[in-house]
Amino acid sequence: MKTVVIINSKGGSGKSTLAVNLAANLALKGQNPAILDLDPQGSSMRWLQNRPADLPEIHGIAGYEKKSTMTRAWQLQPPEGTNPLIVDTPAGLDKNGLAATSRGADAILIPVMPSDIDIHAAVNCIADLLLTTKSDMTQRRIGIIANRVRANTRVYARLERFLRSLNIPLVATFRDSQNYTRSAELGIGINEMPLWQVRKDVGAWKELNSWLDSTLNDVTNVRALPTRMGLRAVPSAVAPTSPMAN
Repeated sequence: MKTVVIINSKGGSGKSTLAVNLAANLALKGQNPAILDLDPQGSSMRWLQNRPADLPEIHGIAGYEKKSTMTRAWQLQPPEGTNPLIVDTPAGLDKNGLAATSRGADAILIPVMPSDIDIHAAVNCIADLLLTTKSDMTQRRIGIIANRVRANTRVYARLERFLRSLNIPLVATFRDSQNYTRSAELGIGINEMPLWQVRKDVGAWKELNSWLDSTLNDVTNVRALPTRMGLRAVPSAVAPTSPMAN
């Protein structure tokens, strides 16, 4: 099974929105994705509860829950036949949490908002991630998502300068669009909405798909997967207030 981890220590960066839309996009392409929601806020699981029954099924795992009737490893185990596993991580992860959630990942996506606070937080998150893993392969698996962008603004220009300073690819730029709010409310993905409504958004998803396909199918990216990706070490975190902010 391939694993895609969506990570950013700062809340409100759009991790859950990215997770559910990625899952919907992959399901629409005929794959059988699962979402492991580790955020106590449970935004991805609420999105799944709202998902219409006539759309492709996406399995959800409420990883933030603690069940005394089963082991943690069994609780987090995706159903047989699902692929890939998309991990929606909580905000506030420290270095140990970043290492635990990213261990064994085939691809790591980091959404970054165009603000000075978010850029600074992303710098620290990426630095901690690379320092804790100490692996060139980890850097090759990381892709940046510029999220909720309004083009031709000063803050976006600062975000572009920051991204150009990294030796990490900017794999897609998502515009600041109400379509993501609508899709969150309806339990559907951007690519499952009418084309006339999302025409300006689908191009960014084609770019993300291209990078993700290349990364997940990279033969040099094959390795033994640690037990449950070290997810038992993931700490609880305080989540932001917006239902789909993380």
